[in-house]
Amino acid sequence: MAGEVAAHEYSGGVTASVVVTCLMAASCGLIFGYDVGVSGGLTQMESFLKTFFPEVLIGKQGAKSDAYCRYDNQLLTAFTSSLYIAGMLSSLVASSVTRQVGRQNIMLAGGALFLAGSALNAGAVDIAMLIIGRMLLGFGVGFTAQAAPLYLAETAPARWRGAFTGTYNVFLILGALVANTANYFTDRIPIWGWRVSLGLAAVPAAVIVAGALFVPDTPSSLVLRGQTNKARASLQRIRGADTDVDAEFKDIVRAVEEARRNDEGAFRRVCGKGYRHYLVMMVAIPTFFDLTGMLVVAVFLPVLFRTVGFNSQKAILGSIIVNLVNLCSVIASIFIVDRAGRRFLFLIGGTVMMITQVALSWIMAEHLGKHHAAAIMARGYAFGLLALMCLYTASFGMSWGPLKWVVPSEIYPVEIRSAGQATTISIALTLSFTQTQVFISLLCVMKYAIFLFYAGWVLVMTVFIALLLPETKGVPLEAMRSVWAKHWYWSRFVRDNKLDAQCRIMCAHVVVSAET
Repeated sequence: MAGEVAAHEYSGGVTASVVVTCLMAASCGLIFGYDVGVSGGLTQMESFLKTFFPEVLIGKQGAKSDAYCRYDNQLLTAFTSSLYIAGMLSSLVASSVTRQVGRQNIMLAGGALFLAGSALNAGAVDIAMLIIGRMLLGFGVGFTAQAAPLYLAETAPARWRGAFTGTYNVFLILGALVANTANYFTDRIPIWGWRVSLGLAAVPAAVIVAGALFVPDTPSSLVLRGQTNKARASLQRIRGADTDVDAEFKDIVRAVEEARRNDEGAFRRVCGKGYRHYLVMMVAIPTFFDLTGMLVVAVFLPVLFRTVGFNSQKAILGSIIVNLVNLCSVIASIFIVDRAGRRFLFLIGGTVMMITQVALSWIMAEHLGKHHAAAIMARGYAFGLLALMCLYTASFGMSWGPLKWVVPSEIYPVEIRSAGQATTISIALTLSFTQTQVFISLLCVMKYAIFLFYAGWVLVMTVFIALLLPETKGVPLEAMRSVWAKHWYWSRFVRDNKLDAQCRIMCAHVVVSAET
């Protein structure tokens, strides 16, 4: 495309400034991960259940004939799921607010909301106070999950964008690991140990609030708000003082000016035919991500381990092991995502995930029970299930885990970037709310077949990626349209998009001429 340059023609590489700036933005994943890790451990912690959900403890004693149903309580799952519905609402609000105040301020607001929610949860005396605190946490997650990946994509050098954006997921997994480790020790504290686990969420929130105060906003966001001088200074700072940023800055300004000329409302625009490929991806990627089953597995992993016969301490320890495997796989993906490409990791990861899910289902069916589960699984098979869970998690950590954040943050043009990311996050959080609310009930009803259900969806999404997702590694954000223009199917919509843009410009000239 005219005026756009390839990734290797932009000056500047990995500088200390871009590393520090991106690490700060990526640390927003800590609060999301901490919440995912802490809630699963709490839902099987006896001191927590005794304080807020004593009926679950009674139900556990009555469900010994069917281990799959020990934790089937809708109010208990509402404690976990309430965060996601709040996150969905706040991510939609964040889309329009981001255009006015920028990515940096949205991350700052998200950290502050999460800080308030953690304080309220730690001091909770009833379920209502607990749920309100969870919703404040959700608002913080929704704000930061919408802004941080975009911040990373707009700040990182094009050829290393996948690695830098993927660090958000590294911090997310790190947050979950820290939370599970905290649960392991606080589980030993009778009566009030759960308060420590919930209160420690204030630590990553404080890190984000402090960090957001000292980083600049992204050049694209500043240009979008008319602050071109600050935008150029921001770009120069992150690319290096001696780097020539003229070509990259001109492309950023050009992309924003095109967006302004065709400004008809971002959400209305994505429904047009010329943006059909973006609309499909902003719905499909978060939907398939949730249907991998990994989120509910991550949230309820201690519950799953209790189901197969681990005691509380071993269940949390098993979750820590799985989180460590996930963290290592995500870090490994950072080093290969910009070499192997997005599609390769999606396809390999999806294939391994599908195989391990079928194996998990078989072990649970044969050695825990197909109808009414035994109270405990044989030790050897229980550890075999743990090993398969690690393999399942590793394949997810190399593929869908980081790429769910990388791909949506880089494929959208600037005129719909905030709206596209907000829609993606909102759909993901809505599905997360639904799944966390019904997963324990599904486990009770579907039993071992729950993993066959997810394996079927992994097959569907792997075929979808193979057919419909183009490779985006190393392509500058401002040149991303060319990727779709070369795709065997989506090229027809990109051509229509160009024609629509030309028609809008011509119509604008006609209107101006008529008025004069």
